[in-house]
Amino acid sequence: MSEEKQVSDFLNGKTEYTLGLFRFFIEQLAEMSKVNLRATKSMIVIESKTPFAYLTQLGKNFIHVVIPFDKPYENNLCFTKIAQVPDTEQFNHHLRIYFKEDINEEVKTFLKMAIDQC
Repeated sequence: MSEEKQVSDFLNGKTEYTLGLFRFFIEQLAEMSKVNLRATKSMIVIESKTPFAYLTQLGKNFIHVVIPFDKPYENNLCFTKIAQVPDTEQFNHHLRIYFKEDINEEVKTFLKMAIDQC
């Protein structure tokens, strides 16, 4: 019987720096919409009415967020990678946050778009 993962399972053992980035990121989202965090086997799902972003990695000094859109937004300064999910019309936009300042107006605009499409 497999244990259901909790959000705290992903946070245990992380650096205070990374936990601070995580908390700040969630606070920024909460200013835009009511958000819920749900743990899966491999990531933290961030949802409003429906899922709109995925926290896939919490490193020593960063958090990695994936935001799915139905088209690629190529002209930006914030995404490290944009990849189409095979056999779908979904484009995953990868965002790696090292500093609180990385959650700038451009990032907030994309996050708001993601929230609004769900």
